[in-house]
Amino acid sequence: MFKCGSTRPISVKPNIEFRGVLPLQIDEVPPSEAPMDLLLLADPSEEAIKEYLNQSRCFVAYNNDVVVGSCVFKPIAGGMVELMNIAVSPSYQQSGIGTRLLRNVIDKVKESGARGLEVGTGTFGYQLTFYQRQGFRVDRIDKDFFLRNYPEPIVEDGVQHKDMLRLTLEFCGDTSHQ
Repeated sequence: MFKCGSTRPISVKPNIEFRGVLPLQIDEVPPSEAPMDLLLLADPSEEAIKEYLNQSRCFVAYNNDVVVGSCVFKPIAGGMVELMNIAVSPSYQQSGIGTRLLRNVIDKVKESGARGLEVGTGTFGYQLTFYQRQGFRVDRIDKDFFLRNYPEPIVEDGVQHKDMLRLTLEFCGDTSHQ
């Protein structure tokens, strides 16, 4: 478990994610209005999405009234909140939208008084570094999660996902997430 008070190293790599920042509006929408096509980019199981969607808060990112991203999160045990889904339309990826959505979630979760934010992701891929850049730390491994929970293999870069990493961002009274 991540312990409060740890220091983060200073990054020497420039954050290229914000090249060409797009005008963006992020609004909360009812779960019934969540853009399923986007949510399916991050979670290939419509059944799983429908299971968690109604107990969740959903935010949608718009660029000039076009839906370009979405995220879903919900409270879980121990005063924590889980990020269930975050996705950006493929034609808008690498423009900072995902980071801005995640920072919006972090702010909302902090405002709610939650202890921290948790997310599950594969053991490799760009998603892992995406979360780590925002301060998430590996908390535990759920072995064979993707094998147990998805009937079809989830393959990325020719490798099948099997285990899920559980990452945690604990706030510990800190009001910044930079």
